[in-house]
Amino acid sequence: MKVRLFPLVLIFTILVTACSGGENPKDHLGEIYTLAMDALMEEDKALNSDMKFIAIDMSDLDGVDEEQKKTILRHFKDQYKVEIMNATMVELERKGYYDPDTNALEGVLIQIEKVDFTLNDHVLIEGTKFKSGKGAIGLRMEVEHEDGEWQLKESELSWIS
Repeated sequence: MKVRLFPLVLIFTILVTACSGGENPKDHLGEIYTLAMDALMEEDKALNSDMKFIAIDMSDLDGVDEEQKKTILRHFKDQYKVEIMNATMVELERKGYYDPDTNALEGVLIQIEKVDFTLNDHVLIEGTKFKSGKGAIGLRMEVEHEDGEWQLKESELSWIS
């Protein structure tokens, strides 16, 4: 009886281990959000023209610690060579970065609005880039862990104004 039970336990253990393998995206949120925000910046580059700053709204980035936030901001500072800040639209208005007469910013505001952890190794993200009431986009992105790294697999424009 014990001899027959051992192979069954071994097979069950192998199956459970194989099915639960992979990278947990919640352990790599800084990297995943950076990929998604880079995709937003690369989409509709006309919105980036003459930008004086990039504001990243990190208020809803659950699971991202202060060190990861600093790493994200540093990445964008190095990549785009403009002022980078962690700010919401309300904060931008309060600081005078938003012109209510033109409904526009002199930079862009990046926001991650929805994150869906569908499976290990796979994350669906929806985000926006705002420059003005007539210059904004929404993007759906898929980020996957493949070949030992997180990669943007697909991005699709979901809306444009």
